Amino acid sequence: MVDRVVATDAAAAVIERLKRLHGPLMFHQSGGCCDGSSPMCYPDGEFRVGGVDVRLGAICGSPFWMWSDQYAYFANSQLIIDVVPGRGAGFSLESPEGVRFITRSRVFNDAEADELALQAPLPRGGS
Repeated sequence: MVDRVVATDAAAAVIERLKRLHGPLMFHQSGGCCDGSSPMCYPDGEFRVGGVDVRLGAICGSPFWMWSDQYAYFANSQLIIDVVPGRGAGFSLESPEGVRFITRSRVFNDAEADELALQAPLPRGGS
């Protein structure tokens, strides 16, 4: 199965540490300006997803949501959530850790794109 979103080993290590500190997590990437275009990590349920958000999958067991207009730009790419030194958004849980999550991407190959075309539509958030 092709995953639309994955985490690097470094990001997974931070996610697991955050889960030990905060419990279940969720991610959201809005596509807004500034830090809003970065993946944001929250305690699960602390960010209210809306009908314009799509669930791309999960990383380390944590659901990953994205604003559908932003997803339109990434529909042909796998999102790779990574972590780098530095402070990101003040509301994202990794901020006090001195790191920030970033999104990298790679274009799906033809076989992956064909497989994704057979999958059900992405779930949307509720309001």
